[in-house]
Amino acid sequence: MARSKTTLIDPDVQLLQALGHPSRLSIVRELTAAGTVCACDFTTCCDVRQPTVSHHLRILKEAGVIEAERRGTSIVYRLVPAAAERLRAIAGELAGSPQLIPVGALRPPATGGTRPAAG
Repeated sequence: MARSKTTLIDPDVQLLQALGHPSRLSIVRELTAAGTVCACDFTTCCDVRQPTVSHHLRILKEAGVIEAERRGTSIVYRLVPAAAERLRAIAGELAGSPQLIPVGALRPPATGGTRPAAG
């Protein structure tokens, strides 16, 4: 059965789904090491072409994991600190620690459109 485009996804699920792909995890690791990275530089860490990198960057951005900033003709990306904190809180919950950050703290800004749910 197909899901509706308006299906709401738990922000924690969206965060974990975004990190659950090898290329997206490579992008996040690259950002963790470098701080900020130009979009054109991700093709070396992921071993994929630029259109595929752009697709993965969009998913990470929609999940609130990364943010983008235009610098001249380039776009640079960096991790959203709240995403790392939310991931720590999820891991803590799984280990039996109390929730540190409310789920609502990791809500990406409204963009006016919705992306169909995977599945």
